[in-house]
Amino acid sequence: MAAALTSRVRPGLLLLLVAQVCCEYGMVHVLSEKGSNKGKDYCILFNSQWAYLPHDLGKASLLQLQDQTASLLCSPSDVPDGGFHNRIPMVMRGNCTFYEKVRLAQINGARGLLIVSREELVRPPQGNWSEYEEIDIPVALLSYTDMLDIGKSFGRSVKVAMYAPNEPVLDYNMVIIFVMAVGTVAIGGCWAGSRDVKKRYMKHKRDDGAEKHDDETVDVTPIMICVFVVMCCSMLVLLYFFYDHLVYVIIGIFCLAASIGLYSCLSPFVRRFPLGKCRIPDNNLPYFHKRPQVRMLLLAVFCISISVVWGVFRKEDQWAWVLQDALGIAFCLYMLKTIRLPTFKSCTLLLMVLFVYDVFFVFITPFLTKTGQSIMVEVAVGPTDSATHEKLPMVLKVPRLNSSPLALCDRPFSLLGFGDILVPGLLVAYCHRFDIQVQSSRVYFVACTIAYGIGLLVTFVALALMQMGQPALLYLVPCTLITSFAVALWRKELAMFWTGSGFAKDLPHPPLVLAPVSCPNPPKDTNAPASQQEAEQQMTNPTLHADDQNNPSLCAEKLPNLNTKELTNPSMRAEQPQIFISKIEQSSQNKDDPESKSLRVEKNQLD
Repeated sequence: MAAALTSRVRPGLLLLLVAQVCCEYGMVHVLSEKGSNKGKDYCILFNSQWAYLPHDLGKASLLQLQDQTASLLCSPSDVPDGGFHNRIPMVMRGNCTFYEKVRLAQINGARGLLIVSREELVRPPQGNWSEYEEIDIPVALLSYTDMLDIGKSFGRSVKVAMYAPNEPVLDYNMVIIFVMAVGTVAIGGCWAGSRDVKKRYMKHKRDDGAEKHDDETVDVTPIMICVFVVMCCSMLVLLYFFYDHLVYVIIGIFCLAASIGLYSCLSPFVRRFPLGKCRIPDNNLPYFHKRPQVRMLLLAVFCISISVVWGVFRKEDQWAWVLQDALGIAFCLYMLKTIRLPTFKSCTLLLMVLFVYDVFFVFITPFLTKTGQSIMVEVAVGPTDSATHEKLPMVLKVPRLNSSPLALCDRPFSLLGFGDILVPGLLVAYCHRFDIQVQSSRVYFVACTIAYGIGLLVTFVALALMQMGQPALLYLVPCTLITSFAVALWRKELAMFWTGSGFAKDLPHPPLVLAPVSCPNPPKDTNAPASQQEAEQQMTNPTLHADDQNNPSLCAEKLPNLNTKELTNPSMRAEQPQIFISKIEQSSQNKDDPESKSLRVEKNQLD
């Protein structure tokens, strides 16, 4: 018992046994006395030191509920004639202590007591040790809105059973969150790599015109990382102190950013449709003066409409979470496509700094706040004393699938922040780009994606064991960084992987074997004008500059297949212009074919 008591006391506080409070969530199962088998569970907040509740509904006593909400049950005059024999009275909160109410109920034969509270269910019925020893019936708080719903749904003749089932170790909705998170990271990494391949392909084809639809990427620098982390810390602290004022700003930013992200994700599919290619007429309006296609204009209207619908109905718990998750995934994909970490060094810096940031605001800040609550968790789930009862939308949320008191009373959704997807996702995207550039069969990308999934599973296990909010980056950052580092070390590409110099254009070319080949010019007509001689010289070797013709190494590189005997044979000197041109074209074609082929194959695979 002492261990159970001390586990509920914050570090640094003395254990006061005078007014110890055990706050637990439970359920009250309500059935109609008219014979209907369909019941409903409502949230209750109880103190197990008054009396314990059974964990199984089958072991709970199903008793008649007596509505006494017209009185406060603070004096014997509030007790009806006949008392509460073998029933559970329901009274209003106020005017006297919980002990006085439950004592009157127990004396008059009640088997339990429900106290209706107009306030939020935060603190359970309290007492002291002597009062706890005297009372042996359960007492619990019921919200005023639930009391009204009971009367509306079941009438006045109902039976109730109070019980407190154990919390499940892990909710099934974690599977949905896992699939959404890993899928977003994998798709975002593939998309980021495909954009690089497309740029290389178009650059190789020297065609940047009609095919250039994607937005430009933003390369992250160390200074940008430092500024970003400072902004995150400042915004989190401001939200902690001014949540009710800033939450609407965050909601507005999310609607705007999610609309842009959804448009970016759907535009490649809309461009494949053969309809709506016509453009709007000439005009001088902002944005419309570029004459966008009708189909793209309709897509923009659709994306904005989705965000507006979510913004208006965001508090509808039945279906609004679906729109929020869809908009959130689109936003994450857009950010993974747009933001690019150019080196593994930048990836390491970003992930390590945010690793420290996440751990500090989850585990360290409870020692600095007056309430002992984590700033990160308090902002993510919303302060308990918030007047607006708004929630931040920068999370993926899925309703709990298991029936439990915690899901019914306090946390009906499981949450995963966007940062837990974007931060490791930027590393996954870098691994995929590196795979494409060095043509490594995507070993970095696959390994890092699997490591992200393993880190997320470890996070879920820690959440189930500790039964408290976990900083996901505490487990995701080591898994992804160590895995990427190990793969690069195993493939002996750590230097290129660290500095980002593994691109094909930066790879060292194989050494050239130079042959003693000269580049003679065809016979010149000494009587011809100088301009004509220069023209003949360019016709002889159109790919070589005047300075290159006297350079044996350049001649050997550009004419690798020429035979010395062919060059020195007088009988073949008359055909030298044709030989030079054909050899040069063949050499250039042989040199470009591997890269062109790899680019075409990679682009076809991605398409």
